[in-house]
Amino acid sequence: MWTLIGGIFMGWSLGANDAANLFGPAVTSRTLRFWTAAGLASVFVVIGAVFLGSRGFSTYEAIGELTRLAGFVVTMAAALTVSGMTFLGLPVSTTQAVVGGIIGATLAMGRVPSLAPLLKVALSWVLTPVGGAIATYVLYRVVSGRGGWIGERLLRYERLLQASLILATCYSAFSLGANNLANVTGVYVNAGLVSPLTGALVGGGAIALGILTFSRNVMFTVGDRLVRLEGLAAFCVILGEAITLNVYAAFGVPVSASQAIVGAVLGVGLVKGARTISARTIARIGVAWVATPVVAGLIAFLLCVLAGTLGWAPSA
Repeated sequence: MWTLIGGIFMGWSLGANDAANLFGPAVTSRTLRFWTAAGLASVFVVIGAVFLGSRGFSTYEAIGELTRLAGFVVTMAAALTVSGMTFLGLPVSTTQAVVGGIIGATLAMGRVPSLAPLLKVALSWVLTPVGGAIATYVLYRVVSGRGGWIGERLLRYERLLQASLILATCYSAFSLGANNLANVTGVYVNAGLVSPLTGALVGGGAIALGILTFSRNVMFTVGDRLVRLEGLAAFCVILGEAITLNVYAAFGVPVSASQAIVGAVLGVGLVKGARTISARTIARIGVAWVATPVVAGLIAFLLCVLAGTLGWAPSA
């Protein structure tokens, strides 16, 4: 049971890194207070994990079958990677970290990862930011363009804009819990250590804890440095990201909330004009996305080798 510590650490890291994706634009646009958004997000991420989170478990199981100890190694490797990126203020993909960890652990145990489900997940890494950008581009065009009466009313009535952002944040948190639960406790459920319901409660609770304790640093990278957002744009970004995550959750494919939100922010930037997009920030985020699965895979491989040297036999 002690191996579940890795999943809790992973959930905390995910919440700390991905809270920016849930309500960063709303907070940095000064439309919602941090603790209001964080409290709501913490509640709805658990609800999403419990009601829809189990659909992603089978995807990771298909990539590589893991024992309990190997599952611990994977989540620890992914959590260390995501925590490091969070410390640097970079929004990264927990999905990439977990997949990289699974590949590294599988190779260390002398096995070959299954190619078909791996390609399915890898394809989502490309389509997720594109989908987020398209969804938000359309939303922002509709509410801010000529005849955008929805946007005019939202801007005219501050309370209506705040209420809309609260609803979008709750929906986004629900979608995060539904889509990313497999990143936290999927390996433990597949290894038979915990039941799906226990996995959902532990995983959702760990994500909520990360949101509440260590999420401010990444928030300003997404919500302020990439493209400066006002309240209306923040609403479109959060809603566009939530729609993207929910679609993938319905198909049982865990994807990156970070990639969805970055794509969504870029969608707003395209409407405003390419000059509003920080190329330097995009470059930093892009390097982090490439490095995440590589670093996580390397850490998992080395941890498995170390475990084997100590006689713990992660493949047993």
